[in-house]
Amino acid sequence: MLENKLTHLDEKGMPKMVDVSSKAETARIAVACGKIFMSSQSLKAAVSAEGKKGDVFATAKIAGIMAAKRTAGLIPLCHPLNIENCDISFEPDTKKNCITIKASVKISGKTGVEMESLVAVSICALTIYDMLKAIDKSMVISDICLLRKEGGKSETYKYNSKRS
Repeated sequence: MLENKLTHLDEKGMPKMVDVSSKAETARIAVACGKIFMSSQSLKAAVSAEGKKGDVFATAKIAGIMAAKRTAGLIPLCHPLNIENCDISFEPDTKKNCITIKASVKISGKTGVEMESLVAVSICALTIYDMLKAIDKSMVISDICLLRKEGGKSETYKYNSKRS
């Protein structure tokens, strides 16, 4: 038996959308991050904005914002949300040849925006891959996780990298 009841399953174990109609609207925020590892040549092209397809970070940022807004169309049981803010940042690391991607999504609503922030990071990473694949097909997308979640009746969640 599961310790916490899975909210997307009914009493027969079938998928269901969570009923949020009786919940109060609250300010909610979720921050996710991920990394994409690549060759030094690819990283240089991304940072210099001289890739064959244009400014890698600008394109990835637009893709991430669009993805956050369309999450309900991608993840079957997600509620369509009125995203009020989506902020995406990129932090290149020349020592590790990677880019750390962070996405922060905010709403005032009845349900959280964890999936929206995670989808934004994922699509940013995939867009970076797409834009640089002519240079490096061996890029690795990893470490996508929820860093923080606030709002609603549950406590604030903060990622603990020391998992058991």
